[in-house]
Amino acid sequence: MEVQGKVKMLGETQTFGSNGFRKREIVVTTDEQYPQHIMVEFIQDKCDLLNNFQIGQDVKISINLRGREWVNPQGETKYFNSIQGWRIENLQQAAPSAPAAMPPADAFEPATDFKEEDHDDLPF
Repeated sequence: MEVQGKVKMLGETQTFGSNGFRKREIVVTTDEQYPQHIMVEFIQDKCDLLNNFQIGQDVKISINLRGREWVNPQGETKYFNSIQGWRIENLQQAAPSAPAAMPPADAFEPATDFKEEDHDDLPF
């Protein structure tokens, strides 16, 4: 699955517990009739994928939906969902550059050896 949109928030990497579990969150605002603010979490080594992105960039994030079941101390069962990212791509195009092989028009000199009788009139 994928989520596309503009980066609204880019959190810092958080580290939890003695095992060094890492998590980093990003919020993407979708571009649709009713824009949605979708929070995606990147965990462990995937946190580093966000280092080259910034607020305002258009991105596409590949995601997995995760669900968990938890029983609280009172015996009630609760369910939690999360959206985990595993790839992120920049959707902004680089500014197009002029072709280097084409010299500017004023670099050409006008033809001096043109003869009117050599001109071929095409019927169309």
